[in-house]
Amino acid sequence: MFICNHCPFVKHLKKDIAKLTSFYIEKGLASIAISSNSIVTYPKDGPEYMAEEAKKFKYSFPYLYDESQEVAKAFRAVCTPEFYLFKKDEQRKFELFYHGQFDDSRPSNNVPVTGRDLSRAIDCVLSGQELPFYQKRRYI
Repeated sequence: MFICNHCPFVKHLKKDIAKLTSFYIEKGLASIAISSNSIVTYPKDGPEYMAEEAKKFKYSFPYLYDESQEVAKAFRAVCTPEFYLFKKDEQRKFELFYHGQFDDSRPSNNVPVTGRDLSRAIDCVLSGQELPFYQKRRYI
């Protein structure tokens, strides 16, 4: 996932991202978060503040800093939060399975945060099923 510290959309989800990833890590899912924001533009998105956020929200995954923004460009990540889910079969390399939103909740729409879209996608990967719904990209 691509996240950062300052984004209001990420702030809205931080506790639930931590909860959802902790739940699925116990089921075998590996998770990482990447921040690619410029610390010139957003000083609070720098590594020392990222470490504070990871500790505060008890992230059970690595929270990495993409200083050059090359990783974000390679993934074509354009906003935060942006979620990517890969599956891996024994004979194949990692394959993108889901690229979409956490759920329909936004900071100002009064829709409860559930993680529904991402959870459903993870459940499909873990059970070997196909994705039964359209992947909604966030805010694009």
